[in-house]
Amino acid sequence: MRILTSDEVRQAEREAISRPNMSTLVLMQRAGTAVAQFCLAQFKFNSVCVVCGKGNNGGDGLVAAEALRSVAGRVSVIILAQDANGLSTDAAEMCSRLNLQPIWITDPAAFDSAAVREALAADLIVDAVVGTGFKPPLRGLPKRAVEAMNDAFGAVVSVDLPSGVDADLTCPAHESNEDMVFAHGIITFIAPKPAHVFGELTAGPIAVSEIGVQPVLVPNQTGLSAITGQEVGIAFPPRPRDSNKGLFGHVLVIAGSLGKGGAAGLAGMAALRTGAGLVTVACPESIQATVAGFAPELMTEGLPETDEGSIAMEASGKVDRLLAGKDVVVLGPGVSRNAETAEFVRRLVLRCPSPLVVDADGLNAFDGHSAELKPRGETAPFRVLTPHPGEAARLLGISIKEIQADRLAMAKRISGETGSCVVLKGSRTIVAGFSDETWINMTGNPALAKGGSGDVLSGIIGAALARHATGSKAQQYAGTTASGESADTAGTDSQTGARIKEYQERRLKLNSAQADAFLNDIRVAAAVHLHGLAADLARDRLHENTVLASDVPHQLSASFRECELEMNQGLFYLQK
Repeated sequence: MRILTSDEVRQAEREAISRPNMSTLVLMQRAGTAVAQFCLAQFKFNSVCVVCGKGNNGGDGLVAAEALRSVAGRVSVIILAQDANGLSTDAAEMCSRLNLQPIWITDPAAFDSAAVREALAADLIVDAVVGTGFKPPLRGLPKRAVEAMNDAFGAVVSVDLPSGVDADLTCPAHESNEDMVFAHGIITFIAPKPAHVFGELTAGPIAVSEIGVQPVLVPNQTGLSAITGQEVGIAFPPRPRDSNKGLFGHVLVIAGSLGKGGAAGLAGMAALRTGAGLVTVACPESIQATVAGFAPELMTEGLPETDEGSIAMEASGKVDRLLAGKDVVVLGPGVSRNAETAEFVRRLVLRCPSPLVVDADGLNAFDGHSAELKPRGETAPFRVLTPHPGEAARLLGISIKEIQADRLAMAKRISGETGSCVVLKGSRTIVAGFSDETWINMTGNPALAKGGSGDVLSGIIGAALARHATGSKAQQYAGTTASGESADTAGTDSQTGARIKEYQERRLKLNSAQADAFLNDIRVAAAVHLHGLAADLARDRLHENTVLASDVPHQLSASFRECELEMNQGLFYLQK
């Protein structure tokens, strides 16, 4: 989902209202309804107070107030104006439809009145004072309203943005020293703005409703996107009724060493849980039984090994045979930093004919050999590198501090220098695509700061790519379904189909290689989002101290359901 500046959001809105049967009033009605939907989904309350400014943000709040009247025991509305004549045209229209008497305020001292204090004692406060288009600082009545909402005890939901925040902010809001609402949740419209991603505006949920606008078709200055369930819906449409395992690909995981069999098992299990049709794990012979014990569905192949119990160079011939018929290769989890194994890894990366995910020790094998990861041209198999900051620093020959100082730039640099899609792991994981698109992921939590988490992610990415592999076997299965529909869209609901159509329109502007890279990048982004969301769900069920990497794949089913619900409701979460 593209991150748009305030000017770009206004452009998208202008284009939307130029269509038949569309108007700013319709968009306001949809926005206010989305606010009520968000509040009901994320908060428990019996009483509500909606604080409205004079503009269209206030109009959204008025629609939400009317929608919440039927479910809340008490709804109060405070409007920062003398009467409806002081409101924008659309807000005044929505005020005329309000079936309750608002409290009109023109004097900051009125916030000390008994009526206002009673209204602000509500369980839920909806902040609809100012939104996109506002430029700090707050002054006068809006400033006093923000102070009053911050002093209240109820949960605060901000409409569009916390009042006082510049939508185009690209640094944490607390560094700006401006007055702002401290929100427990945020619901915005059309597209996320830079402040939603970079502003650290809330620890609570942040959701986006496109309200019938098509922001995917609007060029964006930032060149950035935020990953949501929308990308997951594109990468994982519903399975056709006549599916078979070949349609979802065969993932080959080459991983593990003596003492690190768990890394191989975790990657393989994650690929299975994400929907791969078949998964084979190739590992040193001495740990083959350990890996096979992870699940009966895993197929295993034992490989010749070094004296240290890692994959030997002698394994190259067997791996060449194993590559036949595989759609994606996941290489590196737990293979160790043995010098012979590292040479095996480098040779395989250079000659692998299939899409390739290189993780962990697979990346460490290129320490001092980063030149061997040079770009290979548009016709080469798609390649994904998944470094954490330490591995990224070794690839670039710089410090971790330099990596962390500008993660976006560094992820793009590695992508450009290697011709790969790069997943720079950490808080706010970056996906720098081979197609030059860049995504920021806001799911995930400190529970992932444990061994094995990256192994799980590599398996999820492998399954996401295998499902859509472009090899001859995949085309045999996935080219069309028995009914003649495209396999990517067969059996999809109308909401998912509409999203896929938007991205297909985008593909028409790209050549074949660019289009394939763009869609593969989206699949990688979707995998990153699923991984973080599964970790969030595991944390919520357990505790961030107790979550294990092996707990994360078990939450993938709930993660898929969450994303399907977002697609069906048209309410997409940056974070929950």
